[in-house]
Amino acid sequence: MIGVRGSEMSALFGFAERQLYVYKRYWVWEVVWLFYSIVSVLSIGFLASGLGSLGAGGGSFDLRKAQLYLLIGALLWGYLSLVFMEAAYAIAWERWEGTIEYTFMAPVRRMTHLMGICLFAIVYGLARTFIVLLVAVAIFEIDFSHADIAGALIVLAASMAPLVGLAILTSVLPLLSPQKGEQMSFAVQGFMLLVSGVYYPLTVLPWPLQAAGFVSPLTYALAGMRSSLLQGSTMADQLPTVGILLGMGAVLIPIGFAVFTWAERRAKRLGLLKRSG
Repeated sequence: MIGVRGSEMSALFGFAERQLYVYKRYWVWEVVWLFYSIVSVLSIGFLASGLGSLGAGGGSFDLRKAQLYLLIGALLWGYLSLVFMEAAYAIAWERWEGTIEYTFMAPVRRMTHLMGICLFAIVYGLARTFIVLLVAVAIFEIDFSHADIAGALIVLAASMAPLVGLAILTSVLPLLSPQKGEQMSFAVQGFMLLVSGVYYPLTVLPWPLQAAGFVSPLTYALAGMRSSLLQGSTMADQLPTVGILLGMGAVLIPIGFAVFTWAERRAKRLGLLKRSG
């Protein structure tokens, strides 16, 4: 009996030790996952800090203004984040289904492949966000009578360029690590949420995070659309924002394709395309 118990205890600690070695092998990804947990907590703290800046003059808190600010941020973030996350999911799903090698061998340009994924993400995201918007308008009685819809739409259209670049860059992660790449996509999403002013103005962030927010295309997309929907900024008013977004897209899309090409070659060389599980 004592021998059996000793054997079970040895096996118990053996399995624990095995997990330790697994985590040590992929320690970089564990650091990234820890970073995502930190970002999630910080986002809640900065949300509380940012609510004070949404009040009306005299220091009183404007609940309606805060509600619209947060609802618009949540709606736009749901759409914008879906666009660049769908690309990462598509690569991960193809690998899981065992079709990624056949896709990479198909006689099509990689640009056609990735742009097709992004096109689906854009259309699907618009359809889903429209349904969510209808529900939100019905429940919270959101008033867009003073909004400039054309100004908001031109910012939304311009934001597609940098988002496609981000989507392609995010899709690289499952190729870099089949085990942790998809989780890494969540970490990237969490960081973008933290620094892009989704639920609070950038002014509540410490300066290093503000600097990251200034180079995030989502910051300009959110600010521009909020300006048109809440303050009635016209298409002419949005031209500087549109120029910034298109310029970011012109940089991010070529970089995204170059990085994806490198990651694809690396995955083929190291045998990382094989389905596991």
